[in-house]
Amino acid sequence: MDLDKKIDIKEGLIAITGKDEAEKIWLRAKEKLKQIEEKYAGISKKEQMHTGFIFPCAVIQLAIKEIKGDTELGYKVISEYSWAKSRKTGAKLRKMSKIPGFNSFFVKTWGPVSRKAFGGDAGFKNVFYPKKKGEFRMDITACPYNRYFTELGTPELTKIFCINDECAYGDIPGLEFIRHTTLGKGGDKCDFYIRVKNGPAGRG
Repeated sequence: MDLDKKIDIKEGLIAITGKDEAEKIWLRAKEKLKQIEEKYAGISKKEQMHTGFIFPCAVIQLAIKEIKGDTELGYKVISEYSWAKSRKTGAKLRKMSKIPGFNSFFVKTWGPVSRKAFGGDAGFKNVFYPKKKGEFRMDITACPYNRYFTELGTPELTKIFCINDECAYGDIPGLEFIRHTTLGKGGDKCDFYIRVKNGPAGRG
């Protein structure tokens, strides 16, 4: 896992702390990342799809805590990076929503996609609701983001990745994304409900 690929996070850190301080934090984070990779060497490839985001963010936050004694700084840098990526996803989906039939297709794909990318092999526990035309609904009762961020001492980062869903799916014309609670915000589950809206704007 190459921390230097997280260039957007590093640039955000430099903008706030200056280059010298950011380099010191980055070096400490790299040392921590090696330790964490050794500790969790046996996790599955599907789970690694998620720890590829989790571990780098955790070690950056831990390094900032140690060097700066600050929790909010890391949260600010990591959240800005993560939400920017999710908003880009949302922008792409908004463009694609103009394609006839896309919204219905997008909702329909969530069943097989979620079972593969967010299933047990990837470190999640889910409750899947019965299929209904034009909607997909599940609850996540355990997830690797909540687990690993908590185990690594950075539980405050979990909700960043919960909010990612809102950034990506919360403003797509013709679709409605509904969420009431998340594990990262102290709830007992992350509810995930997306559906095609009724009426002309939602057709497709």
